[in-house]
Amino acid sequence: MTRFIKYAILIAVAIILVPLSVANRHPVSLSLNPFDPQDPRFTIPDIPLFWVVFASLGLGIVLGGIGAWAKQGRWRKEARVKRREANKWHREADELREFKEQVETKPGLPGPSGRNAA
Repeated sequence: MTRFIKYAILIAVAIILVPLSVANRHPVSLSLNPFDPQDPRFTIPDIPLFWVVFASLGLGIVLGGIGAWAKQGRWRKEARVKRREANKWHREADELREFKEQVETKPGLPGPSGRNAA
């Protein structure tokens, strides 16, 4: 089921991206200097427009992923602490179980014989 959903989303994205790429394949020059667009030091000449669009989308996805990862740091730390605590309690339970087995295997004190000491 998950594989089907994955392929359905992939096909839908491809149906959108392929026509977008074909429609925007004409070359554009990308200027990174807003004050002097003709400055050759900050101009990327003649790249297809869809490269600019896809690069912007990719950069947005990467930055969004980094932001989400950084925002969830508190929850990851809490999970790490809880995992350590759970491991500690599991070790203690195992130690107590072993101790109980050792105590049960040792002979105990003899039972009362029915005679009074006095």
